Amino acid sequence: MGIGRIARHLLDHRWRVRRSFPPNVLANIEAAIKAGETTHSGQVRFVVEGALDGAPLLHDQPARWRALDVFSHLRIWDTAHNNGVLVYLLLADRKVEIIADRGIDARVGAEGWQNICRDMEADFRHGCFEAGVIKGIEAVSGELAKHFPPGRPRNELPDAPVVL
Repeated sequence: MGIGRIARHLLDHRWRVRRSFPPNVLANIEAAIKAGETTHSGQVRFVVEGALDGAPLLHDQPARWRALDVFSHLRIWDTAHNNGVLVYLLLADRKVEIIADRGIDARVGAEGWQNICRDMEADFRHGCFEAGVIKGIEAVSGELAKHFPPGRPRNELPDAPVVL
């Protein structure tokens, strides 16, 4: 565990989330999720976490493992067609992880999700958080639309972004 990472997580905490994701930005992200879900029958969730606290930080938990915990906690795996997708941002590390349920993950694959993450991270390096997240959600929705066309309108998961 590096001292730099610990410092970022202790000092670069929740205030950065509030500054980078004010209410109007969160509303725009929610609108992008709603719009995307009209093009497919999948479910998309966005979660931003400012920094790790407590045990996850002490155990040097990678963003990927934390994203898996969040995916499970929010029950994103609990969709009718196993096509839920989590877009998770750990802001202190500027790390994006996409966790997809088995129905869509098998069709897109790790490389497809990693490409979307890299594009989002490039926007984040330039301070373009809103644009990066919305482009990422649009890309995820594009993948879902290829494999899960729209069906009966049924919103199985909330569209509002989650701030941890």
